[in-house]
Amino acid sequence: MIDLRSDTCSRPTPEMRTAMAEAEVGDDVYGDDPSVKALEVRTAELLGKEDAVYMPTGTMTNQVAVRTHTEPGDVVLLDQAAHVYLLENGASSAFSGVLPRLLPGVRGIFSARDVETFLAPMHHFFPPTISGPVRLICLENTHNIGGGSIWPLEAIRDVAELGTAHGAVLHLDGARLWHATAATGIAEADYAASFDTVSVCFSKGLGAPVGSCLVGSKEVIARARRFKQQFGGGFRQAGIIAAGALHALEHHHPRLHETHDNARRFAEGLAALPQIEIDPGTVETNIVRFQLTGIDAGDFVEEAYRRGVHMLPSGRDGVRVVFYLDIQVPQVDEALSIIEKSLKALV
Repeated sequence: MIDLRSDTCSRPTPEMRTAMAEAEVGDDVYGDDPSVKALEVRTAELLGKEDAVYMPTGTMTNQVAVRTHTEPGDVVLLDQAAHVYLLENGASSAFSGVLPRLLPGVRGIFSARDVETFLAPMHHFFPPTISGPVRLICLENTHNIGGGSIWPLEAIRDVAELGTAHGAVLHLDGARLWHATAATGIAEADYAASFDTVSVCFSKGLGAPVGSCLVGSKEVIARARRFKQQFGGGFRQAGIIAAGALHALEHHHPRLHETHDNARRFAEGLAALPQIEIDPGTVETNIVRFQLTGIDAGDFVEEAYRRGVHMLPSGRDGVRVVFYLDIQVPQVDEALSIIEKSLKALV
């Protein structure tokens, strides 16, 4: 089976398994796990922040960030297709009691002008209980539903400057931030500089089995540790998995461009097939999203699965494919051949 559902389907390499088996461990709840501490220090260093806290998932790092920055009733601005909003089961409202206000992003990227609409001072005729001031602005880079789209650095800075001037704090869902750096050459620390907190994931393109880090100032991360524990994220001997994440950070990070090359090769192959609509020029990183014409996405992915390729439907006619280091060029070409056969079987 060629599994293209997500980069979370990556498997630990033998070298990573060795690093995990030999990891020094302690009780992370007490701050005693040396492997966890080493991962947190390294991640904070790469992102140019003072401190980091390791958690089980990217959803948890995002939601702990929201809770850390807000109080119930606060307004949070997000793109209309943000992972924090759409794909985390309503956690921001359930756990933090915040009011999401949605921005009309294009492939997940919005402008300072879009933000400004929500930052205008309230008129005294308008009841203040309708909506409070914006407390938090969340961005996502790269953007999942946007097809792995990359935020331009100047657009980030424009949004951050405007938000900060109006008293808002900023959080970046950087689950795949590593890919933005691999594609542009802009350091993660430069992307992170405008944000109060950044979440990064080790279990997607980097290929570690578990975990994400939230980074920020010492003061913010100290508060975040409280909510990590409150949300049930307390680890014990977490060094076993932290060692896998640290190995991925040091050894897999330089190889991420391979996943981008394979995604583009795949997109170009798709563009030559009937019943598929895709612009290969929109494939910036490791995610490929395409549309089907005259074929139900559910039927298509079932047929492809039967033949040996696993993909995810996205709505009635959309499909998502994600590349990671386990997938090599021969598998890209084999997947394209299977997709072509699947299309013919359904027409």
